[in-house]
Amino acid sequence: MAGNKHWKSIEEKIQSFTQIEETTKTWKAVGEKIIFTNGCFDMLHYGHLHYLTAARALGDRLIIGVNSKESVARLKGAHRPINDDLTRYHLLASLACVDAVVEFGEDTPFELIKLVLPDVLVKGGDYAVEEIVGADVVLENGGEVQVLDFVVGYSTTNIERKIRG
Repeated sequence: MAGNKHWKSIEEKIQSFTQIEETTKTWKAVGEKIIFTNGCFDMLHYGHLHYLTAARALGDRLIIGVNSKESVARLKGAHRPINDDLTRYHLLASLACVDAVVEFGEDTPFELIKLVLPDVLVKGGDYAVEEIVGADVVLENGGEVQVLDFVVGYSTTNIERKIRG
């Protein structure tokens, strides 16, 4: 597993679409296997950590597409996200298994997946491959799609319910 030796700071892991396009080209040029996953990652918990570590084990570089606060609110309701964007992005970028974090404002990461063209697209849960956004693009470009199991009992929704009583 390749390390994050070339990153000077956590902030450098948080990238724009333009930056990740260049970063991905650099990684691919040296033959590194790119893994991509996405989500809201509102409140990090053990389930997220287990999932992200498992995803990273599938290749050399892990890119996480993270829904913007507006996108999260559309998908999860006006009360979400609980954590602000800065907190969510920095928490993810601080993880050793994560190489890059990229915000997307749409409801799906389709445009980001088309830009990155990962070697492996990873999703958690019980999806069929054909249900995963961007799977067709990844498969058409010679990549693969992996569905990783969720860790039962860990979810942001459960944490939110516990907090709200």
